[in-house]
Amino acid sequence: MAMTFEAVYENGVLGPLESLALPNLQHVLVTISSAPASADDVSGHFEPEEWEAAKHDDISLQEARRALSSIPGSLADAVIASREER
Repeated sequence: MAMTFEAVYENGVLGPLESLALPNLQHVLVTISSAPASADDVSGHFEPEEWEAAKHDDISLQEARRALSSIPGSLADAVIASREER
């Protein structure tokens, strides 16, 4: 029997993110591979040097507000549209 599932490793314990249909004390062979990045994971979109340089950006709150105010639409509209798509 073979199955694939996601798990999290925490404090020395590998815990599946879903219930597994295995009896207690069942011995299994585990193969580990990294899970694919989620759509929310932006770490791969930038080089390490870009992340390091961004730590030293001195952008004021006013500059951030000015930049964000130029984006058309509203967050509320985006959330409503996203919910309607479900």
